[in-house]
Amino acid sequence: MKEQIDPKPYGLPPRTVLMKQGPEKFVLVINRKSRIIMKDALTILKKVEKIKEKVQGASVILETSAPVCSKSIKFLKENGIDVVLKNIWRQLITVISEK
Repeated sequence: MKEQIDPKPYGLPPRTVLMKQGPEKFVLVINRKSRIIMKDALTILKKVEKIKEKVQGASVILETSAPVCSKSIKFLKENGIDVVLKNIWRQLITVISEK
């Protein structure tokens, strides 16, 4: 079960959405419409490094509804960050069809 936690103790900006799945498993959530490009991937990596400084052996997953460029996905995976793409349209269709 994921629970949202305060990002400040990890040295992250207060607008960062950070979830915790277990004692050493974190989820960084980015919900936006614009594409995640390499510049964003570098910022994400810096945030993950700050989390890993505070919690030894932590693993971090990026969960996003935004499209991610293939170069950024490869870069993040090389640095140990799994990327989970949420399909917002599938969720909307499910909600509409249930009504």
